Formats: sequence, C-alpha cells, structure tokens
Amino acid sequence: MTISEVLTKIKDTSARAVVENSLKLAKENEEYHALLSLTAERALKRADGVDSGKISGKLAGVPFVVKDNFLAFGAPTTAASKILENFNAPLQATAVEKLEAEGAICIGKANLDAFAHGGSTENSAFGPTSNAFDKTRVAGGSSGGSAVVTALGVVPFALGSDTGGSIRQPASFNGVVGVKTSYGAVSRYGVVAMASSTDVIGCFATNVSDAEFITEIITGRDKNDMTTLPDFFEVQANSKTNQKIGLVKDFMTNDVDPEVREKVNEYVEKLKSAGHSVEEVSLPMAEYALAIYYIIVPAELCSNLARYDGIRYGRRAEGVTTLAELYGKTRDQGFVTENKRRIMIGSYVLSSGFFDAYYLQAQKARTLLIDEFNKLFETYDILIGPTAPTPAFKLGENTAEPIKMYLNDIMTVPTSLAGLPAISVPAGKNQAGLPIGVQLMGPMKSDAKIFALAKSMENK
Repeated sequence: MTISEVLTKIKDTSARAVVENSLKLAKENEEYHALLSLTAERALKRADGVDSGKISGKLAGVPFVVKDNFLAFGAPTTAASKILENFNAPLQATAVEKLEAEGAICIGKANLDAFAHGGSTENSAFGPTSNAFDKTRVAGGSSGGSAVVTALGVVPFALGSDTGGSIRQPASFNGVVGVKTSYGAVSRYGVVAMASSTDVIGCFATNVSDAEFITEIITGRDKNDMTTLPDFFEVQANSKTNQKIGLVKDFMTNDVDPEVREKVNEYVEKLKSAGHSVEEVSLPMAEYALAIYYIIVPAELCSNLARYDGIRYGRRAEGVTTLAELYGKTRDQGFVTENKRRIMIGSYVLSSGFFDAYYLQAQKARTLLIDEFNKLFETYDILIGPTAPTPAFKLGENTAEPIKMYLNDIMTVPTSLAGLPAISVPAGKNQAGLPIGVQLMGPMKSDAKIFALAKSMENK
C-alpha cells in the first residue's frame, strides 16, 4: 500500500492493527532474509500511543524499516557485521528521529552488506538477502534488505544509505523507487559511516510521491552534522515542460544488457511524447569514475573503520595476550572478507609513497568529473541513463570476482562522486520478469526538480 492508503487503513482500523499486520508480513517473508531484527515491542507500544492520541503527525502509525547501519532503538545496530553484533544504540539517527516526530513507527532493521561494503547484500555477516522477484537472485546492495521489504509490501517505505549506488541499484533490481539526495541534504548523524565524502541518506518507496514526501521530512540542517545544507527542498507541484534532457551515451554501450537499453529508450520516448527534448550527451570521465571511486572510498572507509578495535568499539576477541594480537584477531573475526579487502586497498593508497600516486590523483580526477557534470548542466536540466547495466544477477555469480561485482556500480558512482541528486524509477521488466530501473540525475540541490519530472512520468 501507499502511505496515503496506510493512513486511511489506520483511520478505518487502528495503528496497532496496521503495525501488527506489517510485523506479520515480515515473519511470513522471512525466507527472503531481508530483515535482521524486528522492533516489535517498541513498535506496538508506539502504535498504542498513536491510537490513544499521545503520538501524532503526518505519518502517525505508518510502519517503516531502517537499514541496520542506522542507530535506532528496539534492536541492536549491527551494520550486518559480527563486530557490532550486540551493539545497542545509545541514541537514534536524526533521520529516524524526524520520522518518529511525525508519528512513523519503525518495525525492524534491514539486512545489508556488512558496513555497506558491497553491491548485492551477499557480504552480510548474517547471510544474503534474496531478490523480491526471484529468490535465486541478489537483492542488490548495499541497501538490499530495505529495497526488498518495500517491494514485498511489508512496509510502504524504508530508509537506506547510498555511497556509490547503494539505494538506487537495489531499487532497480527490486522494482521500487530509490532516492539519492544531494550530498548534505539529509543528516548522517547516527548512521555508521562508510565514506564520509560520498555517504548520503535516502529512501525507498513504491511510488515517487511517497519518496518525495519522506524526503521532505528527513531533509534539513542538523547541528549534529556540519555537512548538512541549509533547508532548500521544496516540493514542486508540477514539472517544468519542455525540459532539455541529456541521455548519457557512455551508459548505453554494448556492454549494457540489451533489454536494459531497450527499457531506457522506451522511457526516453515517453519523455519526448510528454514534450521534453532528449539528446545524447557525453560524459568522458565516467569511464574513470569507478577507478576514482575505488581509490577514494576505500581510503575513507579504512579510516572510519579504525575505531573498531575491540577496545573503543566492537566485540573483543577472546584468548589474546598482546595488544597487536587483540587488534588482529578482533578485526579478523569481526570483519567479512570484503571489509578486509577495502581496508587493505585504503591503507595502501594512503601509505607513504603511494598517497601522491593514487589518492591525490584520484581526487584531481574527481574534480574533472565534477567539472564535466557542471558543464552539461549549463545546457541540460536533467540527465538520464540506466541505473544498472543488468537486471539482478544470480546469487553467488559475482562473489569470486570483485571487479565484476564493482562494475555493477558503474552508472551510479559518478553522481555519488559529484554529490548530485539522483532517483531510480521502475522502467519495466525484462522477458524473465526481472525489474529494470532508469536513473534521473540533476545538478546539486535540484532534488525537487527531479521528483517533479519523475512524478509527471509515472504510470505513462
């Protein structure tokens, strides 16, 4: 159901009835392994508060799920890792607090790639999540669990984090709307950090209007996060007509699945029929975006993960006799293979003798990519392309080939490196019935404009 339908259901029955049904659906769909924990006791208590009139707001009684790297009460915050397996949050993430201030009710914590390192949710220390349309295929990642519970109708919306495509790609794989806001639009306070210069908070929903509604609530300045932008998000009732839209030809090569290209072209034709002009544009630096990303992001995340040493944070290894052994065994037991791989890459590119050769060069290349985007947005209102090069792939298909796995983010990392807003919307399904998503991208702080265009094209 949509948010408005859920609100109507609450009026007709009760918030408790709606939350109980959501919890029931979560248990009935356990085979997908989309949730790591339920916050049933706290959720039902809050539902009773809505029914009694003690809790109110625009979302009073509406259930939702958060990715398990968000600090939230009622269940441990594990980031899908063994090292945080029993960590109970002392506070809640700002985004969660804002939703609860409007009466929304968190019913559970969603599975993810451990510490958000991955693009399939196969890197979870607690097992992979299955795709909502085919249990033999991946959910996408790293916010795979949030995408799947939304697609299955367990909740009308869910929160996720997007560092290089972690909301948009699973949204595409599961046939839902996935939003990456402008960098700094939503506070990251209370969210386990991955890469601080690209981490962004966003949401999943079954339709664009709901995604916009949630985004409007969670955006805004936060004194606890100095990277947040002054309030700028303002819903646009109607999309501007005759917009100039650029189809990124670098995302439409022969390496992209033919059925994905077909669905993107169909969406382009709908845009033209709606009165917009669409032209092919070039983004040459996109070829290097993945290389830039996998130098900068591991460098940042290895610094962010340094705090998990078994002393300050995290579960401590037993039976050690020296400090070095404590550090080594704690991290060996607490981190999954992909965590270790990225820590090693990050440590390497930041090390003496390689910082200038890799990290500094990657930052310079990042600037060139940003400049290319800015140049395109001098002429074009919005850019469009596939969200991912293929529909959801088979579980286990790419686990032994990290580079092949990383290539699934090739169309989402450019906007992440530039800090730009983007939205993945369903564009249909392939012959096998797997969803395919189209990505709309805009200049910094153009979130409302992207939503308006996406809304105008929905159901056409």
